[in-house]
Amino acid sequence: MNTIIIGSGPAGYTAAIYAARADLKPIIYTGLEPGGQLTTTTEVDNFPGYPAGVDGPTMMNELKEQAERFGTEVKIDFISKVNFSKDKGGIHKLYNQNGDEIISKTVIISTGASAKYLGLPSEQRLIGGGVSACAVCDGFFYKNQDVAIVGGGDTAIEEATYLAKICSNVTMLVRKDHFRASKAMQNRLSNFDNIKVLFNHEVEEVMGENVVDGLRIKNNINNDNSELKITGLFLAIGHSPNTDIFKGLVEMDDSGYIITDKISTKTNIPGVFAAGDVQDKDYRQAITAAGTGCMAALDAERYLQEI
Repeated sequence: MNTIIIGSGPAGYTAAIYAARADLKPIIYTGLEPGGQLTTTTEVDNFPGYPAGVDGPTMMNELKEQAERFGTEVKIDFISKVNFSKDKGGIHKLYNQNGDEIISKTVIISTGASAKYLGLPSEQRLIGGGVSACAVCDGFFYKNQDVAIVGGGDTAIEEATYLAKICSNVTMLVRKDHFRASKAMQNRLSNFDNIKVLFNHEVEEVMGENVVDGLRIKNNINNDNSELKITGLFLAIGHSPNTDIFKGLVEMDDSGYIITDKISTKTNIPGVFAAGDVQDKDYRQAITAAGTGCMAALDAERYLQEI
């Protein structure tokens, strides 16, 4: 086989479209969550080509159909183990959930990253109904409304200031008595009168039947409970790249994100490329993931021409 793509989000399907059009006969292994994180997103309003917006599952199904139109084979299966060759032109071995061996000259890793959530049953129930892990993606839907954001790092402040420009009021809930964010990021907060910071507070329950209408929060110093009326809850407590099966084989940073060479999608293993959120901890947008998916397919095509 010429090209195996591991993962089926915007990066994986875009890589498949380009690889199939280049006659690389790609096969996608979708993973445990076919379509990736966007399948949990009710509305996508910022992806070019959808003037009226589109819901996440519909968009991912259309990308899948487009990839299949050019000859991509989509397998609803996941790769549980890999054995990459370190030699240029070597054959890479992958193993699916049944232990079957798959061989390929090139591999595109697009397994994405999973947002960290609080783990509350009420929070999980309302994902897509007012609970989000991406303010840039979903903040627009809460224009002129009151929202809350959980987190104390750079990302939390960045998303809070983004939300403050479009929402009426933003409440930041920080579990500790201080920010983890840099001083430069903290200084940004002084530019906004509609951001309120509650230190030593955490979420006890997300309230609402089908959509969020408030939070029950706890002061973790005196254990007092109170309610906060909001319509949107944003989590900014980090992401975990889905790279466990590649550890010790592919070079990664301290957080587990795959390191790619300069502006390409090349990893330290010849013939192995990485695209999307699995190698991008800064932007994490569907459009940037799709862009690197395109790059990975082109990099794979050029690699195959050279060996």
